[in-house]
Amino acid sequence: MFLTGGASGALQANWYVAGPEGGAECVVIDPGQDAAAACRAAVAESGRQVAAVLATHGHIDHVADAARLSDSWGVPLFIHSADRPFLVDPAAAVSPDLAPFVHMLFPDGIGEPSDVREYQIEGASGRGVVGIGGLEFEVSHAPGHTPGCVLLSLAAQGGRPPVVFTGDVVFAGSIGRTDFPVGDAAAMRRSLRDRVLPLPDAAVLLPGHGSATDMARERLGNPYLQPDFLADRP
Repeated sequence: MFLTGGASGALQANWYVAGPEGGAECVVIDPGQDAAAACRAAVAESGRQVAAVLATHGHIDHVADAARLSDSWGVPLFIHSADRPFLVDPAAAVSPDLAPFVHMLFPDGIGEPSDVREYQIEGASGRGVVGIGGLEFEVSHAPGHTPGCVLLSLAAQGGRPPVVFTGDVVFAGSIGRTDFPVGDAAAMRRSLRDRVLPLPDAAVLLPGHGSATDMARERLGNPYLQPDFLADRP
């Protein structure tokens, strides 16, 4: 598997470029604030063609450059329907104290690209599949940080462990905030129980901020994946 990435913007959000081993295509995941130049450079160095831009969720630090790159490459942007409105109104997804900062940086929002597509997720299972760029992602709806957060998972293949792009659902040793107006702490606990904990121990987790980790390490040491935190509360 071809995989590269970096961090950009005021909040140092991670972006990724991924493609199949030996393939001619790739996808770009979560190109946030000031990520465009680095993403273009990584794609050019790979010699691949971009097939799509994928968003794990709609916060501005993860999608600020998504529409621009999508349109410049002439490829679709995939995002969950619940977070699609944040492309037009990014301040709606952050706390009131951060909203003026977002308005200052993006007074006109970022807008939708000409080709924006919503992940097709089956209601009962909360899962779907996106096959693009020579890769097949299982898309798992995991709300809590935002209503449209998803996990983008690639199954183990050819001796490679499973790879999961977790966005801001789970980090190394932590999880995404739920105190924004669009956050939901109870939904986050359900997502952690139903979407994150069932991941295999060998799964490599590539989060939206910070360093990569794996499921075995997080299952053992992440305080937010322990039974006392995940228990239902009145």
